[in-house]
Amino acid sequence: MDTLDQTDLAILRALQENARLTIKELAACVHLSSTPVFERLKRLESNGYIRKYIAVLDADKLHRGFVVFCRVKLRRLNKEIADEFTRIIRDIPQVTECYNISGSYDYLLKIHAPDMKYYQEFILNVLGTIDSLGSLESTFVMDEIKHDYGIHI
Repeated sequence: MDTLDQTDLAILRALQENARLTIKELAACVHLSSTPVFERLKRLESNGYIRKYIAVLDADKLHRGFVVFCRVKLRRLNKEIADEFTRIIRDIPQVTECYNISGSYDYLLKIHAPDMKYYQEFILNVLGTIDSLGSLESTFVMDEIKHDYGIHI
């Protein structure tokens, strides 16, 4: 198992703040030359510490700022049903996050929609068509207080 040193962690922290840094800019941040930073970055990528690079979009400006957390309980739960449910959910673009959870519900979905009416239609015409769905409970986000994309390291 490989271990990360302080320079690796500094590279990861810098990239969490700005993934568009050039190798030269990243090297300046961690006080190394470009070649070792490039090699470290490739190692971090190939070892799976960096899964991908993305642009964080403004949901409000894209008219998808109505955020709903939807708890889902399946009628029955076994491996085949769970696999089928997760396959279906992965193909629904409005669901931006999905977690298998413990407690009264089986899954927690995060859904982005333009408004309540759209969400209602989504429940009826998309989630409501999933055969294994038993029940759901929706919680509507009134205000986002904190949303960090990075992991504290």
